[in-house]
Amino acid sequence: MKAIEGYHLIRPEDLFWRPSNLMRIPNADYLERTGSENMGARLWRMPPMSANTLHKHVRAEEFYFVLEGTGRLRVGDETLTVPKYGGVLVGPYQLRQVFNDTDADVLWLIIGAPEEAEFLPGATPPPDMSLIYPVDPKQLPQELAGTTWPPKE
Repeated sequence: MKAIEGYHLIRPEDLFWRPSNLMRIPNADYLERTGSENMGARLWRMPPMSANTLHKHVRAEEFYFVLEGTGRLRVGDETLTVPKYGGVLVGPYQLRQVFNDTDADVLWLIIGAPEEAEFLPGATPPPDMSLIYPVDPKQLPQELAGTTWPPKE
C-alpha cells in the first residue's frame, strides 16, 4: 500500500450520500476520492429502528465514533451503548453491528485500517464474502425484534 502525497481537503458539500447496498443505511465515504489505500472513513446516519450489516473484518481495525445521538453497537455477544462523542475500537475477526433502537437519528463516523481493498466492489478476483459475512448479514439484534429492516422499496 502506498501513502498519499500531500493532503486532501474534503468539504461537506463534496460528500456523496447513498444508501448502503444491503441495509439501505444513508452513508457518505470521506476517503473514496482521495485514493487512500491505507484506511477508510465513512459517515453513517442510522435512522430510527434500523441496523447496519452484521459483519467482521479480516485485517482491519475499526473505530466507531458517535457524532450525534446515542449509539448502539453489538460486538460478539455484547451490546454497547456509546454516548455522543464516545468511541469504540473493534479489532479484526470480531462480529459487529451498528444499530439504532431509538426514535432519533444517530450519526456515526467509522474509520477503518488497513483498507481491505479485495472486498470493495469491482475487486478481481471476486472476494470470498463469507469471510466478512460468516452469518446472515441482515440479521437484526434482539433489541430490534419485531422490526422490519431494511425498508421495502
